[in-house]
Amino acid sequence: MATHESHMHTGYTEEFHDQSAGTTFLRWLGRMVIMAVILFVVSFLTPGFSINGLWSYLMAAVVISLLDYLVELVMKVDASPFGKGLKGFVLAALILWLTQFLVPNMSVTIIGALIGALAIGILDAIFPTRTM
Repeated sequence: MATHESHMHTGYTEEFHDQSAGTTFLRWLGRMVIMAVILFVVSFLTPGFSINGLWSYLMAAVVISLLDYLVELVMKVDASPFGKGLKGFVLAALILWLTQFLVPNMSVTIIGALIGALAIGILDAIFPTRTM
């Protein structure tokens, strides 16, 4: 009977683990959609920052998230616009500027990247997604 109980417990743990992985993926997917919406708003309001096409918005959200992750991994610095003061703000603007070279139909000037980082920081404070 003890064997049966431990097997039931293991099955429950595996089921919970699978459900947790699915929840994590859905949470990540939700963040990408929110980030794409934030990028849409920023590209609409910010001079020198434009993205055209749904797939470009979604691709930009993924690329920005990956670049942010790599910066944090390598430099051990939070690259959010308000994460680490001026350094985080400049890194966020740099990530936005570099993203244009990886995403089709995206164009960002230096000033557009700076204004975009500020706008994303403000919108991220209102709708926290932790994407940048």
